Parts: sequence; C-alpha cells; structure tokens
Amino acid sequence: MARPGDNSAKGQRPKTTDREPFRRAVAGCMRAISGDAQLEVTYGNDRPGLTGDRARLPELPKRAGQTEVAVVRGLSDAMALRKARHDARIHATLSPDGRGARAVFDALEQARCEAIGANAMPGVADNLASMLEDKYFRSNLTDVTDRTEAPLEDAIALMVREHLTGRPVPPSARALVDVWRDWIEEKAGPQFERLGDTIEDQRLFARTLRDMLVSMEMAEELADESDDSDEESPDEAGDNQTRDQEDSGAEKEAGQDEAEPQEAEGEAESEDASEAETSEQTSDEPTEDEDVDSETPGESRRPNQALPRDLGDTDYQVFNESFDETVGAEELCDEAELDRLRSFLDKQLASLQGAVGRLANRLQRRLMAQQNRAWDFDLEEGYLDTARLTRLVTDPLQPLSFKMERDTDFRDTIVTLLIDNSGSMRGRPITVAATCADILARTLERCGVKVEVLGFTTRAWKGGQSREAWLKAGKPQRPGRLNDLRHIVYKSADAPWRRARRNLGLMMREGLLKENIDGEALIWAHNRLLARSEQRRILMMISDGAPVDDSTLSVNPGNYLERHLRAVIEEIETRSPVELLAIGIGHDVTRYYRRAVTISDAEELAGAMTEQLAALFEDEGALPSRRHRRAAGAR
Repeated sequence: MARPGDNSAKGQRPKTTDREPFRRAVAGCMRAISGDAQLEVTYGNDRPGLTGDRARLPELPKRAGQTEVAVVRGLSDAMALRKARHDARIHATLSPDGRGARAVFDALEQARCEAIGANAMPGVADNLASMLEDKYFRSNLTDVTDRTEAPLEDAIALMVREHLTGRPVPPSARALVDVWRDWIEEKAGPQFERLGDTIEDQRLFARTLRDMLVSMEMAEELADESDDSDEESPDEAGDNQTRDQEDSGAEKEAGQDEAEPQEAEGEAESEDASEAETSEQTSDEPTEDEDVDSETPGESRRPNQALPRDLGDTDYQVFNESFDETVGAEELCDEAELDRLRSFLDKQLASLQGAVGRLANRLQRRLMAQQNRAWDFDLEEGYLDTARLTRLVTDPLQPLSFKMERDTDFRDTIVTLLIDNSGSMRGRPITVAATCADILARTLERCGVKVEVLGFTTRAWKGGQSREAWLKAGKPQRPGRLNDLRHIVYKSADAPWRRARRNLGLMMREGLLKENIDGEALIWAHNRLLARSEQRRILMMISDGAPVDDSTLSVNPGNYLERHLRAVIEEIETRSPVELLAIGIGHDVTRYYRRAVTISDAEELAGAMTEQLAALFEDEGALPSRRHRRAAGAR
C-alpha cells in the first residue's frame, strides 16, 4: 500500500485534488455524527484536535491518495464520536488520580466512543482503521519488543477495540499489542466481557475500567471502592438518583454527580462532588481532561522520556563529544563586553523595538484576558450577593444568596525559544531574533509564563578539535558528527528577565555564529524541558535553514544531518509531552515540522512569534483550572 512519500508505486501520478468539496463533506459528516450543527471545523498543518465546539483537522495534500483521504476521515469520525458519546463531567468525576492509570482510563474512553461508531457504521469503522494504521506506522512501533518502549495505554486500548468491534489490531500495531497481550489478559481478562455489556453507558463502562485498573495494580486507591461496588448490581451502580451518603466515597460520587448544588449538604461534600459541580458550571468550556483529548484522537498522556541521539533507524553517531560545551552567555565574554554588545543591540533596533513591543502587548492582552476573574452565584456560603437581595423583598422566605470568587489560572507553563546561531543568521536575522526573544521573555514573564532562551552553534568552522582527533585516528570511515558543539544558555527558565537581559547582546558578537547541527540542539532543548516540573512545556525553534556542517557532511552521506533532524522531530511530535513549533526565516520548515510557519523576511519574525504563541495558548493551552477561594470569615 502506497504511503505518503512512497515513490515506488507504479502507475500515473495522482492528479491534484480539489480539496474544497472534500472539506465541506467531512465537516457535514462531523456535524451529523456529533449531533452539533454549530461545530466549527478548520483545516491546517497544526496538530489535529477537538476543543469545545472547534475541531481542527489536517490539511489534505494537494496530490492526495486514498490513504490520506481515509486518515483525515478517520480523524474526523473519531472527534465526532467523542463529542457525541463522551460526557466530560462523568469522565472527570470517575477518572483515577495516578498518571499511568489516568492515561489508560483516557485511552479506553476514546476506544469506547470509537467502538460505538464502528459497530453502527461500517464505513466509519474502515476510516478509523485507516487512521489507527497510519498513527502507529508513524510511531515507529512496528518492531517493538521491549515493554519499556511500548505504551501500555495504547496496547490495552487496541485490545479493547478488538474485543468491542471484532476487528483485528492494525498491522502496524501488532507488535505493540503482542508485547503486552499475555500480561493484560492475565491481569484483567475477566473485565473484558463486562466492557462489552456496558459500552453504551459511560458511567458503567468507567466503573468497569476502574476495576480493571485495580486488577492491573495501577490504582490501589480504588481497591476499597471496588470492593464496595461489587456488592451492587450493574443496574444499581448506574442509577443516577441520589443515594444515602454514609460511608463509601464511590456512593457519594455517583449520587452527587446529578444532584443540584443547593441540595448537597455542606458536611457531605467531597472532592469528586466539587469537581462535578465545577464541570457543570462550565460545561461549554474545555476542561483539563479535554486538553488531553484535544490532541490526536485516541492519544493519551505521553511519558517524560529523554531522547537519545541515535533515534529510530538512523545511524547517527558522534565521533568525539569531549570537546562539546554547554555554557552560559556570561561565560563567553566579560561583563563589560556584554554591556557594550547589549548597548549596540539596543541602538540597532530602536525603530523595530516599538513594533515588536506593540505585538508583545497584544499577546499579553490575549493571555491576560484568559485570567479575568469570575464568580459563582447562588451559593450557601461566601460573600453576600447584594444584587439578589430583591428576592427577600418579593419573598421573605427565600434564603440569603452568597457568591464566591473563582480564579482562572494558567497551568504552570514554560516556553523555550531555541535560536539558530549559525553564520547564515548573521546581520538582520540574528538582530531581530535577539530583540524578539528579549521582548517575548519580558512579556511572558509578566503573564506568569516562564521562558528559557537558548542558542546553538559550533565552536569552530569545518570541524575544530573533533576533526583533528579524527585525522589523528587515521580517518575512519563514516565517523558521524565531526564538529565541536556549542550550546548557549542566554536565559534560564528560573532567571528573571532583568538579570539575563544583557546576555542576549552576545548574539551580536563577531565570530560567534558558525555551523548549525539542529537535531542535537533540539534534543538538548527538549531534554532540558523534560527536567522541568511545569505541566505544560512549549519549544519554539527559530532557524533560517537546514542543518549544515561542512566537516560532518564531507565524510558522511549528504542527508546525514537532515535525516537525523527529521527523526528527532518525529519523536518529539509523536511521543513527547513537549509541544513543538517552528519558524523558518527565508526557509520552508513546514516540510520538517507539523506546526510551523515560514516567513520571507526577518522583519516578519516578531509578528510570527507572537501570533504563533497566541494561537497556541488560545487553541490548546492555558486551560483554566478553577479553584474556589474561601473568604476569611465566610463560614
């Protein structure tokens, strides 16, 4: 079967596809399946996702074959089925606490939604099968043999799909499932039959999943609850009426999910009840749980796993890494020179700084708009709601009404700006990049978002000490990377902007900018992000070309560095929790990165950076996690 980029298929080349009729047809199908006539469907090169009433699908290639069409249709069907069959309140209430258990729980809920559609509509089942085949083919899991490299949540989700629909596991995922199948069947085999009986009821299905997690020893905190729930029949467990709230946390959970807030007694409230209440009050807004689902359908949380240099089937290696260095900007020159270079940068960009500043202010307004205060009304305690005192006049028997302020905070977020410090960036591009990084760091810091500014280059032209060591070793064949890396920390995430401001002037230093080896720079920046504790991590690459190092390319295949870069990007985009986006200056980076933009002039960099970050926060991130603040003396 011909795949994207496969030139081995014989026959005539496919004709250019008229994409507009396809877009309209897919959007119409999504609205029909989801039951939401107002669903907004967009297309682009960003990661597919569903957030609220907005669905984002990948753009169909100009010369699309049947495989590409089926994959897009499969993604659209998966999103539509989730919107039609998934209740975010029930999911948030019954979801377990542990990271691994939560990943399995999320993946199996997506499998349930897709299985319902696949059983009802054979065409949808075919589309979903094509989507899954493409997903696992791109994940490089076709030959996996070690459980540490095989995501458990994907394996069990595929087995559940197989059980619920009767369709076999996609060929590209068979190795993944085979690694885990015996263990899963041994631990949770009895629960598989119960899943088929509860597929139409999300609440009962979720409770069965919780029993499975207990059987697999992934959620020990649910064991006591599971023992209590076993005494009830499935019909009793699915009853939505309020129950007696005496002892079991699970009983509280089932009863309070459907109860009105004013009916719940203060002493009987639990964490699950408050979560359900919050979700109910903001049912039209995306929740943190939906943030996970806003990625590719069927995908779950990704592990924090550092990337090695030799990814996938690449033969990438390093001849000698003893001459590589990671240094702070202040270590490369003295303070007086840094002050002079910063002053030079400010003078060069006196006119541009105003334009970039206006764009940064626009970004700040967008971010701060999502942090505005909100209030919950008709509560039994809190601040007295004077606007509702008229009720007492019209009906003296009405109780007093109180209100509480609700915070809308960003999840802890860190943004890394990785700037290409190669010789081709010399002049206007590096000057604009330095200024944009400076102003964006200041802007995001005011919004409570931590920023790290990094640069990458080499220590020498045409090899340096690594090449000299290679020559002394007798010029062995295919030595791999043959230059000395220099990775520069201009601003660390924990350093305030005022302390790191002058470091950015180092980019103006004559002789700093040399070669660029992008793949290893991405691994370095990515692994630094993984070491952070923030919940959301964003990596922005700013480059003006493909990786180039004359010393390395002279003794290795011509695509050696580019092939490694593609493998690194693929790994980050498909298996890492880090969100990756790129901006190319005069160079088309969209052929490397899924989420990317190309600008023709360095003058456009400021607008591109701010717009990309603003769109990223608005579409997928900065989902507010609301918490009630108790007023002093409210009780």
